[in-house]
Amino acid sequence: MEEKFKNLPLRNGVGIVVLNKDNKVFVGKRIDNQRNFWQMPQGGVDDGEDHLSAAYRELEEETGIKNVKLLKEINGSTSYDLPKNLLGKIWKGKFRGQKQKWFLMKYLGNDNEIDIKTRNPEFIEWKWIDLDMITETVVNFKLHVYEELKEKIKKILIK
Repeated sequence: MEEKFKNLPLRNGVGIVVLNKDNKVFVGKRIDNQRNFWQMPQGGVDDGEDHLSAAYRELEEETGIKNVKLLKEINGSTSYDLPKNLLGKIWKGKFRGQKQKWFLMKYLGNDNEIDIKTRNPEFIEWKWIDLDMITETVVNFKLHVYEELKEKIKKILIK
């Protein structure tokens, strides 16, 4: 990482693992990346906002999903650094990466309630995938985050 970016802070963020009735995971294909990478809903925490409120807000802003039940706040937090080609370009160049608090939620609605054509769309497509597939579809710089989440979620679902 270039010296000028090393001292930048991590952005405070949240991520949401949304499961449907078959325990498949919601993923969206980012609108700003034409390659075949998919991710779970995530985003920043606004000033004065708590993590859970941010998770519900981000989920609705990105997917239109409101009809969910919180299953678990996932223990700990995860973080990642941006790759060189994104440093200084996203988040107005203020952050070197993101530290995230993740939440596991169950989707209680029907698929036709999901609407990714939001005011500021982030996804061009969406789908439900097996939990084991989340590490097969994510960008490389977030792979370690998804590997950790996959193991934590498996332990939660076994209980």
